Amino acid sequence: MTAQHIDGFVLTPGGFIRGVLEHQDGRITRVDGHAATEYEVCHGAQDLPIVLPGFIDTHVHGGAGRDTMEGDDAAPRIARLHARHGTTSLLATTMTAPLDEIRHALRGLTDTCRTRPAGAARVLGVHLEGPYINPGKLGAQPDFARAATLDEIRDLHAIAPLHLITLAPELPGNLELVGQLREAGFQVQIGHTLGTYEDGVAALARGAGGFTHLFNAMTGLHHREPGMVGAALAHARYAEIIPDLLHVHAGAIRVALRSIPCLFCVTDSTAAAGMPDGEYSLGRHRVTKCLGGVRLPDGTLAGSTLTMDQALRNLVLKLGLEIEDASRRVSTHAADFLGLDDRGRLAPGAWADLVVLDRGLQLQRVVVEGEAIDLANAG
Repeated sequence: MTAQHIDGFVLTPGGFIRGVLEHQDGRITRVDGHAATEYEVCHGAQDLPIVLPGFIDTHVHGGAGRDTMEGDDAAPRIARLHARHGTTSLLATTMTAPLDEIRHALRGLTDTCRTRPAGAARVLGVHLEGPYINPGKLGAQPDFARAATLDEIRDLHAIAPLHLITLAPELPGNLELVGQLREAGFQVQIGHTLGTYEDGVAALARGAGGFTHLFNAMTGLHHREPGMVGAALAHARYAEIIPDLLHVHAGAIRVALRSIPCLFCVTDSTAAAGMPDGEYSLGRHRVTKCLGGVRLPDGTLAGSTLTMDQALRNLVLKLGLEIEDASRRVSTHAADFLGLDDRGRLAPGAWADLVVLDRGLQLQRVVVEGEAIDLANAG
């Protein structure tokens, strides 16, 4: 394949340069230029495009009208929708459900995890969000929480690769399981939990890496009972957050940004992402998209319609982050959390996963593993 060149303000691991990025056969081969400041990128006389690492989303339930739990051909459709919004790799995320339904969903992901469909984001593997959660803190999860065992998780992993598992550490056996899962190579997040601050600290000490959609579906911060949120703010290096400005108030996001060094963004997107208002599936639930959100009939937020390009714009245009910092929070930190040193950064040898944006942070081009994605009808 002929080498491809992209000129612009390129965000390298050392900061922005004004120069060129070259990629060939799916990998970045050259990044060259001279240093540029954030001011030049945003306000300089040369209206050059901005080139950032492709977005990485560790929490994707659906999109384009399809839900991960459907199995069958849902995964390629979901991955294509998110690629058209700049997500170059993702974790397909399950819902709490009877075990046979989870197995069905995983069987539908097997081929997509093995081979990236044309025009789609890379599905790195699976985020198992439940069923090993507290039934008293389901959020929008169906009521099928169950006890966890390492053997059961290994059996599920044999169907499709599990990269991330959310569990509630306060449930019997789960704290000990955290260490066993880490030894077996799985990453663990704390979520859907009624646990205390002490439960959170103990889980982190056992190897839990972060927190699932920080603030949502966990015990909140009180000055005498700091809860799971307090454990995250005091001790976590990594945590997910949903920056749609519905799930978490902008002020709370700012608190987390000051407290958690590698806070990273996820969409928690549902089948409603990229679709008009109406009813959609979320596991066994029927949810309604309206007024920019997705809710159960009782009004409970049930995932989102967020895409990662909008997450970036929210961080920069509404929360005031610099582009370089925001880019790390929609890409690099998630890659580091998953142990991926060849994604989430624009450097020779890394995958050619990148997004090209104008100064309004609107997508102009998306490249996944060297493939230019057709952005038409992005939804």
